[in-house]
Amino acid sequence: MTYISLGLRILLTVAFVGAGGAKLAGVAMMVTTFDQIGFGQAFRYFTGAVEVIGATLLWLPRRQIIGAAVLGGTMVGAVLAHLFILGPSPLPAIVLGLLCALVLYIYRAQIPQVLGRTNTPRT
Repeated sequence: MTYISLGLRILLTVAFVGAGGAKLAGVAMMVTTFDQIGFGQAFRYFTGAVEVIGATLLWLPRRQIIGAAVLGGTMVGAVLAHLFILGPSPLPAIVLGLLCALVLYIYRAQIPQVLGRTNTPRT
């Protein structure tokens, strides 16, 4: 499972740092896309930062679950934007979201810790 996790995190990091970096750098296609969405360019910067931070969290010990959840949530928004506003196929966002879900599954043991719950019995 270690190699699968490593491969998934590398793939997601490349995808999200690339896309997030393009948003933060103001690549023309990203500017146009966020003009179509209609929330303004500040939303582009926010989304780019979330993608880069989420990709970074995939590599921090005991924070992989947070990174995968943040990136998965971002992909839910991307799928909705493609379906209702942008028009082109949401398939890339769906695939990335499913890969995030797989990372969530692999690191599911971190969920109680992140939620502040421990498995110690109460007396």
